[in-house]
This record gives sequence, C-alpha cells and structure tokens, in this order.
Amino acid sequence: MSDIVKIITGVGVTKRFGGMTAVNNVDFELRRGEILGLIGPNGAGKTTLFNCISAFYRADEGIITYNGNQINRMSPDKICRLGIARTFQAAKNFPDMSVRENVRMGALFGQVGITYDEADRLTDEIMEFAGLDKYAHLNVPDMPLALQKRLEVARALATKPGVLMIDEVMAGLNPTEVGEAMELVGKIRASGVAILMIEHVMKAIMAICDRIIVLHHGELIAEGAPDHVANDPQVIEVYLGEEA
Repeated sequence: MSDIVKIITGVGVTKRFGGMTAVNNVDFELRRGEILGLIGPNGAGKTTLFNCISAFYRADEGIITYNGNQINRMSPDKICRLGIARTFQAAKNFPDMSVRENVRMGALFGQVGITYDEADRLTDEIMEFAGLDKYAHLNVPDMPLALQKRLEVARALATKPGVLMIDEVMAGLNPTEVGEAMELVGKIRASGVAILMIEHVMKAIMAICDRIIVLHHGELIAEGAPDHVANDPQVIEVYLGEEA
C-alpha cells in the first residue's frame, strides 16, 4: 500500500554473544500509527532485538533506521532524544523518587533545552494521561506492580517519543489490570505514538496489535495480522501450542 510509512526498519539485524547467535539476520518494520507485537518462546531473542534498537546492545550486523536515518551506531541517549523510548521487563523506576519526580525525570532527560516550567507542565499532562495524577506523591516501593509498570510507561512518554517500545508491561498483572494496560496502550497509539511491544499475554496481544512478528531461536519465523499468525502451523508448534 502506497500510504504505508515505515518509521523503524531493520535489515539483517544480528546479535551474537560469544558463540551464541541471539538474533539472526532479522528483517522487520514498524509502521506509522500501528501497534506491532513481538512474540515467541522465552529465549527467542525478543528483548535482545529491543536492546539492539535502543542501543542497549550494539548489533553485530545489519542496519536499523528511524525515519530513514541509521541509528544503530548511535548512543542510547541520542536514540531516546531522537524519538524512541522504551520500557524494561522489570520496571526500572527510580526507587528514591516519588511518582511525579520519576515522570519529571523523563521530561527533563528526553528533550534538550526544556525549561523546568515546561517540564513541570509536561509532567502534569503525562501523569493525567496515564492515570497517575492521584498517585503523584507516592514513593515507588509503596506502589503495586501494575502502577510501577504504568509509571515506567509514563516516564517513557514524558520524553515525547514518536515510537514507544514496551517490554512485557502486562506480565504479572491480574485480568482487570491487563484490561487497564490494554486501554492505556490504545490511548498511546491514538495520541500518535507507534508502538512495538513484547508480550506473553496472548489474549491482549492478539486483541490490540495490527501486526505480529514471531521470533524463534533468534530467527523471524512468521509475521502478519494476528489471525494469520495464530493459525500459522510453525507458530502453533513452537509457541502457541506450548502456551495452550
């Protein structure tokens, strides 16, 4: 389709650790306005691919671009300020700061030249958007897991990204909390932010993703619409059958 705009592309992305290839020659694309799911068994290379995109790791081979510009030789801070934000499997909030201070840290870090007043206004906007305004003065250790995960998403949003990469934001949540997380992801996409997400909660990822890519042993084995992927025999054999 001619109206498809690719925001992030990866061509031949490969990452090795010693003699082990964690990601092997993977091609992918994230399109404007979409939610792209990344699934696969534990150890499939999903988080390693995330780490290569965000420069937490440097890919050994391949090219990653953002809006047409190669980024896989940039530092993580430059990639963040360029417009790619991420979360982690285990929420990495600042434990000695309040909820509001955590979000404000994202605002101050993510944009060069932002004033304290501008950061304060942005912080308030993001906290309200993410449903955290009533928890502003809580300390992180006093928060339940669902709110800690939501806080990490809010801090990432405070960097004003064009792309948000979410790593298992629904893991460990109860069904009500999963529903609330799904609603937040939908709001983020509606605000104009494209989303790349790793998730093992199949009900959620099949419901909210436009497309899904599947990794197994570091290789891309399937991609397409959720119903297409869910009926792929190889995906069923190596992953969905295991989940069932």
